[in-house]
Amino acid sequence: QVQLAESGGGLVQAGGSLRLSCAASGRTFRSYGLGWFRQAPGKEREWVASITRTGDNTYYARSVKGRFTISRDNAKNTLFLQMNSLKPEDTAVYYCASQVTRPGEYDYWGQGTQVTVSS
Repeated sequence: QVQLAESGGGLVQAGGSLRLSCAASGRTFRSYGLGWFRQAPGKEREWVASITRTGDNTYYARSVKGRFTISRDNAKNTLFLQMNSLKPEDTAVYYCASQVTRPGEYDYWGQGTQVTVSS
């Protein structure tokens, strides 16, 4: 079992920045990969970024590449998403998720944090 809790969302103007955090507990943090997803009103949930267990490899959706950075601190059991140059279309509820059972499959999810970007 893994418990995930996001924080750091809020209201920001276009062009601004936010840093999301995801605190994890339960299974050994460094043993599984992690990802960020988002869901905007009326839209399906979409994958944003992911990171491997060690943090050596990161992957991004085309829509956020070059603006968002995913990272993790295995000593503090925390996942991060640094979001720069935010756009109104980044407005969504952001979720962190873990790949505990097997790589590529997300099995535990946080409750989400709202990010709103005003134009």
